[in-house]
Amino acid sequence: MNSNTFGNAFCLTTFGESHGPAVGGIIDGCPAGITIDYSLIMNELKRRKPGQNAIMSMRKEPDEVEFLSGLFEGKTTGAPIAFVIRNKDAKSSDYDNVKDVFRPSHADFTYQMKYGIRDYRGGGRASARTLMPCVVAGAIAKQILEKQNVKIISSVVKIGQKTCQDGFSMKEIEEILSEYKNNNDTVGAVVHCEIQNVPIGLGEPAFCKFHAVLAQAMMNINAAKGFEIGEGFHSAEMCGSECNDLFVNENGRVKASANHSGGVLGGITNGENVSFNVAFKPIPTIMCPQKTVDIQGNEVEYCIEGRHDVCVVPRVLPVVEAMAAMVTLDFLMMK
Repeated sequence: MNSNTFGNAFCLTTFGESHGPAVGGIIDGCPAGITIDYSLIMNELKRRKPGQNAIMSMRKEPDEVEFLSGLFEGKTTGAPIAFVIRNKDAKSSDYDNVKDVFRPSHADFTYQMKYGIRDYRGGGRASARTLMPCVVAGAIAKQILEKQNVKIISSVVKIGQKTCQDGFSMKEIEEILSEYKNNNDTVGAVVHCEIQNVPIGLGEPAFCKFHAVLAQAMMNINAAKGFEIGEGFHSAEMCGSECNDLFVNENGRVKASANHSGGVLGGITNGENVSFNVAFKPIPTIMCPQKTVDIQGNEVEYCIEGRHDVCVVPRVLPVVEAMAAMVTLDFLMMK
């Protein structure tokens, strides 16, 4: 299995499975002498942590990160930063009835066909839990970016058919998702994210455009099915006179009068906030009988058991922000 490393100058290699002993990662290229606030890393992990309310998986994990190298007296040394997050509450028996079954819209079938073997416990390497190392690396990247006044914020702007341009509150998210949970179903969502105070000049014109790498990062998040920057798909409905970002001179600084482009022109950041959306499909694990095929090709009916989310939000928000932080820092370091 290849492609477990993300980034060029600031690189993260991840390892682990959902029901293995641990998940973890190695960060290579982190600058030396950076003071790391451990509490901020734990806060990001807490945002992604399961079992915090009735709409989330009831898996009870401490999700504490243990650093093995690369830090000394609270500062980065420039050496690889290795870390692990132990799995403490895996209940693999919940998956015994699907070990020979291809669950609809999961990676079971493709993993089995490609590798001839798969870890069926919680999805193994295909589990969203394997993205936790990205949250750790992203939390470190965020701390470095904040020294450059670069900040990243995200919100949930759509759940199913319901939209909120300013972002749903946590209470509203819980109320909406409770409806689907009561019906033993799941639902998709759209996350909006902004990278604020991005300097001009990040990205390369041809095959390393800023928004292209950002899209790759977002589409590597489990359940992601769509990415748009700026006006995105709406720009296909617009006229050029509506969509163009006119340049103005504001107190001696050239800037765009609007941000329909989402902060990127020609693959290079233009100094405006990078604004993008990521669409996530409904979680495919639903608590009702479904028809499928087993590993021998027999048509069967099964019903999943265990502890599962109703929607990727709100737990996916720190993952989106982490991937955006790693992309931005990577480009800054390459520049």
